[in-house]
Amino acid sequence: MTASNDSSLFAPLSPLHKLDIMAIGVHPDDVELSCSGTLLKHMSLGKKCGILDLTCGEMGTRGTGELRLKEAAESSKILGITVRDNLKMQDAFFKNDKESLLAIIKKIREYQPEIVLCNATSDRHPDHGRAAQMVVEACFYSGLVKYETAYDGFKQQAWRPKAVYHYIQDRQFKADFVVDVTAFVEKKMQAIQAFKSQFYDPNSNEPESPITVKNFLEVLKGKMSLFGREAGFDYAEGFTVERNIGVENIFDLK
Repeated sequence: MTASNDSSLFAPLSPLHKLDIMAIGVHPDDVELSCSGTLLKHMSLGKKCGILDLTCGEMGTRGTGELRLKEAAESSKILGITVRDNLKMQDAFFKNDKESLLAIIKKIREYQPEIVLCNATSDRHPDHGRAAQMVVEACFYSGLVKYETAYDGFKQQAWRPKAVYHYIQDRQFKADFVVDVTAFVEKKMQAIQAFKSQFYDPNSNEPESPITVKNFLEVLKGKMSLFGREAGFDYAEGFTVERNIGVENIFDLK
């Protein structure tokens, strides 16, 4: 299809598809563990939020890709998000190449998020940092009009999110900012526990992993408490950003 300014040639965007925040995770449960409280808080403020998983997490120590998809669907119901999508890239073996970038770009242009939340820039699991870099690049290239993609037979419009923020995962980095999620901690924990295959189960015969230990969820709440403490919150989620953060009024800072 040749380039044209005729809007009828571009894929129509359903109002139900347009997202304020898209949280992207390389594995199902990455978003729940790291930034689902932030999604819950902003949905309570009237924002539309969705999740894009890059893989099914089929290489995880416990469970299967098929089971992880079922658990992700259950978690999505608990969270009440607008949409959840999965690109089904190959867990552990995905590459930051043209094919992968195009797949992410198509989803960014389909949902047109204002803000993207994505994996930590570096972490214990090597997939996290690799996915983070790939998402940052996709968000940039998605704004280039000459980087053409199509959806449902129509050319997609270029779209670049206003901001990309990295949620903090296993490694406890110093956050560039934190979000107060005190009122949403319990629902966040419910959403996490929808991934029953991934966490402590005294009856499981599968191998142990760092997240299957009995006190893991207590440790997670402790990390949220540490993030919140200096800002005066009971619980918070931490984020890093690769650019300067601007504010209109320094009295808005906690």
